[in-house]
Parts: sequence; structure tokens; C-alpha cells
Amino acid sequence: MEIKTVAEYGHTPERKHKGDAGADMRAFIPRPVTIGVGESAWIDLGVSMEIPDGYFGLQAPRSGLGCNYGICLANGVSIIDSGYRGPIKAKLLNLGEKAFTVYPGDRVCQIVIIKCESVDFLNVDQLSDSDRGANGYGSTGVE
Repeated sequence: MEIKTVAEYGHTPERKHKGDAGADMRAFIPRPVTIGVGESAWIDLGVSMEIPDGYFGLQAPRSGLGCNYGICLANGVSIIDSGYRGPIKAKLLNLGEKAFTVYPGDRVCQIVIIKCESVDFLNVDQLSDSDRGANGYGSTGVE
């Protein structure tokens, strides 16, 4: 499968290792952006995509930024629908203990392209039974 991109030079998403699920996306910013503790900032990624029908882009944080510096995506993950053609950006949130500076070209998040089945939702009066039933959070215990 090919993903068409309109990317500024050096900003086409890229995988660091063969077999990586996520492709790194880089900051396309004219100058460094410092994000204070508890603050967030929009970071342009310098790319727009044409994702095929039946797929979507899942924008995810980079684990090293989150674990080492407390930098994550403000909404956890983002979904980029196949019909969207505009610029892709990342809203970075600083949950760390000190200010963090993003420099032009830094790898700030990643994208994973995932197959997605389109389904119709049907309202019913009752759902079928299952082994789990309505047992929710924590119902499987800690083992």
C-alpha cells in the first residue's frame, strides 16, 4: 500500500528500523518552541496525507519523549481519517517536571496506518449474553 504525502523536504514520515509499526514525524517549525510544565503547544509536522479508504492514521506519542521527559499528545492519540487532506499537526503536552524545548526537525510523534472496517450501528432492546457480561473495569482481577 502506498500513502501519498505532500511533505516539506525532510518531513516524510519514516521508520527507523525495518518492521517498525510507527513512522516518526518531525517538527516543522521555524524556531524552537518551549513547552512549560503543564502547558501544551501545537507543532506543525510539515505533511499532509492521502490515506486510502478503509484505513486511518493513528497518531501516537513517541515512547522516549513520554517516558524520559513527560511529553505526550494532549489527547492521548489522534485519529486521522482517510478523507482528511489538510496539514497534520501534533498538540504536545508537557506532563514532565521541567520545561521542554522542541527544535526544528525533532521527531515528536509517530503515525501508524491501520485497516478499519466501516460498520453500521443498530439500536436494539437487548444485547446477547457473553461470558463477561456487564463486568467492567477491574473485573478480571490482578494476576
